[in-house]
Amino acid sequence: MRPVLLAAAASLCAILTPAPAMAEAIVVTSPQALPAAHDRPRVFLGGSIDMGSAPDWQKQVIAALQDENVTLLNPRRPDWNPAWKPEADEPEFRKQVEWELAALESADVIVLYLAPGSQSPVSLLELGLHARTGKVVLLCPPGFWRKGNVDITGERYGVEQVASLDELIAATRKRVAHAAASLKAAK
Repeated sequence: MRPVLLAAAASLCAILTPAPAMAEAIVVTSPQALPAAHDRPRVFLGGSIDMGSAPDWQKQVIAALQDENVTLLNPRRPDWNPAWKPEADEPEFRKQVEWELAALESADVIVLYLAPGSQSPVSLLELGLHARTGKVVLLCPPGFWRKGNVDITGERYGVEQVASLDELIAATRKRVAHAAASLKAAK
């Protein structure tokens, strides 16, 4: 009788014990406020947007990283209005640029995808600002407007370059794991 009771108790404990929480990414899209707490790795999804005309590669990366304990910082605004002038005194434009600068500074990983056929001048600026930080993982396939400049800059400053979106996602996962370990060690 006793083994039966022990087995029943063990079964009951297994049922009542909560399963470990599944990791789930948090997506913060411009112009949403950045989280105050930096308790999980932050990944900035920079690269080709071209006023909405570039493929929405960010959506693919977000879907692939949905099971990670990460904050994904997405600059692609669903409410972007191409009528907003790219000038400092345009309130929505200023809000976008300031959000991107703050998100880049707070990121542990900066993902840049420079799509073939795009120009992405802002992404080139972001690459220039952050190439030396060691945070950037870059996909710049053939067909990007200034691929040669990007390749030479990446080589000079040790930027990790990958050859496909799948490799970009895999490299980002590795960097997220490293950033998570660093955040945990800092506690």
